[in-house]
Amino acid sequence: MSNVDPLRPGDPSVLGGYRLLGLLGEGGQGTVFLAEAPSGERVAVKLLHARLAADATARERFRREVETARRVARFCTVPVLDADVRNDRPYVVSEFVDGVPLDRLVRERGPIGGDELMRVAVGTATALAAIHRAGVVHRDFKPSNVLVAADGPRVIDFGIARALDMATATTTSSVMGTPAYTSPEQISGHPASPASDVFAWAITMVFAASGRPAFGAQTIPAVLNRILNTPPDLSEVPEGPLRHLLDRCLVKDPSGRPTAAEALLRLIDSAEAPNAPTASKVPRAPRT
Repeated sequence: MSNVDPLRPGDPSVLGGYRLLGLLGEGGQGTVFLAEAPSGERVAVKLLHARLAADATARERFRREVETARRVARFCTVPVLDADVRNDRPYVVSEFVDGVPLDRLVRERGPIGGDELMRVAVGTATALAAIHRAGVVHRDFKPSNVLVAADGPRVIDFGIARALDMATATTTSSVMGTPAYTSPEQISGHPASPASDVFAWAITMVFAASGRPAFGAQTIPAVLNRILNTPPDLSEVPEGPLRHLLDRCLVKDPSGRPTAAEALLRLIDSAEAPNAPTASKVPRAPRT
């Protein structure tokens, strides 16, 4: 299910007591490795890039955010198990989830619907509510940060992503995250908030249902203009409670959006209605 590449020349073989087994992925903030803990358990280890490790302010913010992330409830997220922020190259250890990112799942299988779509919506809203309850703003909620596993969806890269973004905020645009999933208020220069996460969650659910973001995927200026000035395209989301909820989550004014907890309650209420989808069906990840 998860793609694991061999370690590259120059990659460490051991971090702390964790033996690195392969490469899971790499982004602007760090490299993620599959590793084996001293207990024999498989875990994911994220090693920060050197440019962030050399910044004392970034280290302190990272430490605070790791502590916050540890308070997030485990369900529907990937919990932090360990971290070493005093190491020459700080790293964080989390549970390894053998799943497939939602963007890859939709790309390989096509859009999802029915019971599958409701299960992803409920699971990710549960995770987002737990993240916000812990005082964390995700800042980069998008399909590639949702892992679909055998036991349901998991939201990844919360909290820690915020710490790293803040460390470079003086040298980057005020628009954080991925443009197609950015809220109007962020585009206008306001900081990310729980309401911004709800906006990004709704666009992610539209992508799951249709295979494309709610405001298109053209050039960045075109997408940002549509987010600011046009209504979302929900034409391929099935008519019903979920579509109505997504419409409310995508209003331009953040004060008009439901919170993640309110969105979750609305989803649960709709699932209890007659003919509602059952919770037993989980999107099947493609075999690799």
